[in-house]
Amino acid sequence: MEKTIDIIGNALGALGLIICLLAGVSRVVGSHYLMGFETITLFIGGISIMVAACLAKLHGVSLQLSK
Repeated sequence: MEKTIDIIGNALGALGLIICLLAGVSRVVGSHYLMGFETITLFIGGISIMVAACLAKLHGVSLQLSK
């Protein structure tokens, strides 16, 4: 279970980082929309996914410490 939570945390972190990078590069290039969404909306979504990844990793650490 701990390994699954760790993998989920890593995957969410990578996904959030990719979304933030895509939104940031798109904004720097001058495009305000990407895939039909505003780049700011995608950036905030990427941040929220990374926060979820941090919470998953924190839960994994707390499970390891409780043993």
